Amino acid sequence: MSNQINGVKSGFGSRLGFILAAAGSAVGLGNIWRFPYLAAKYGGGMFLLIYLILAVTFGFALMITEIAIGRKTGKSVIGAYSAINKRFAPLGWLAAAIPVVILPYYCVIGGWVLKYLTEFATGGGKTTADSGDYFSAFISSPAAPMVFFAIFIVLTAAVVMLGVEKGIEKVSKILMPVLMLLIIGIGVYTLTLPGAIDGLIYYVKPDLSEFSIKTVIAAMGQLFYSMSLAMGIMITYGSYMRKEDNIEKSVRQIEIFDTLVAFLAGLIIVPAVFVFSGGDRSALNAGPKLMFVTLPNVFDSMSGGQIVGTVFFVLVALAALTSSISLMETVVSIMCERFKLKRVTSCLIVIVFSFLLGMVSIFGYSIWSDFTIFKMQMLDFFDFVSNNIMMPVVALMTCILIGFVVKAKYIEDEIELNAKFKSRTLYRIMIKYICPACMIVILLSSLFISL
Repeated sequence: MSNQINGVKSGFGSRLGFILAAAGSAVGLGNIWRFPYLAAKYGGGMFLLIYLILAVTFGFALMITEIAIGRKTGKSVIGAYSAINKRFAPLGWLAAAIPVVILPYYCVIGGWVLKYLTEFATGGGKTTADSGDYFSAFISSPAAPMVFFAIFIVLTAAVVMLGVEKGIEKVSKILMPVLMLLIIGIGVYTLTLPGAIDGLIYYVKPDLSEFSIKTVIAAMGQLFYSMSLAMGIMITYGSYMRKEDNIEKSVRQIEIFDTLVAFLAGLIIVPAVFVFSGGDRSALNAGPKLMFVTLPNVFDSMSGGQIVGTVFFVLVALAALTSSISLMETVVSIMCERFKLKRVTSCLIVIVFSFLLGMVSIFGYSIWSDFTIFKMQMLDFFDFVSNNIMMPVVALMTCILIGFVVKAKYIEDEIELNAKFKSRTLYRIMIKYICPACMIVILLSSLFISL
């Protein structure tokens, strides 16, 4: 039976529901879009190896901390930090601001995905395969991106309005298995293409000559994207988690699911681009444009590329939707708890605010394209502030709070309510020493490299 928290929020009805919803949050554009191009840029197999090591140590420590905080306090992110220590209440507000900033521009990118899905599904995939003119023309038009953005945000809100068990949990139980089947199917097909094996070898075989501090920093930064860390999501989902469920085991399963999807996404994209470019690595360095410029060319060069492209963008749309749902749920949860509003009312307010802020991102590529902040378009600026500054600060302060103020035992007691904490020693070392050091490195490198 679902638990009631403060008379406002109902919980997940099962452990599987929690795992799939949390994994759905983690599995998003960061896995399907960002992970492959970073892996390609920073040494393929070496990046993959470093990421895997960090995921089971650094990522594990941060995720288990956030989920335990949520379940122990039973509150959304603002109330949770205040409940732990009143002096850290402002940290809850900072963490709450992150999904507020991310949700609008994330849904704008989700709208881009829907546009490409529509083109491929209606037989117009070939029109997207050019030097980038199609993508540039699309995002520089204020009207078309607005329509697809609105559709995407309404789809997100429709699920959130249904609630935790009837909406998020039920949808996650359907979407996540479908997503896995799609990504495995496309991955297998990609590896059958001539020349794909060279791309596979580059992607999975670590080359020590490719190791650098930049690779480590990139892998650490990717963990935030891939695992929904330091943005209030895991605290919110943790507050819905049943007391009888094993936190440590659940986090390990979420990690496996999330990392597997990221790995398989790279297995699709890296070998496919190798095939298209004849082994030219520079084609992999398209960065954010990889999915919207390079991949349509890849699909156009394939036999049956129209079908493969359609399935691929269905996959990306599903991944983007599961993450946008978690972002919106975090904001709605805060509004329900702080202002005692009904779920539907909170959703409507979030839709209006997100639509208005999302328009700023859309106009940043069109009618306001001449206006930049630190030489960044508006969407890029929102992304930089949230991911490169706010999230590392929240993670760093959370480590200080748990490692030095209330001590690790605060988290360990919650984890051991129903099972022994097998990774206790690793956790204490990570949360007190390694994670804070990593956060400082990420924060400083982000500021010096980007500004």
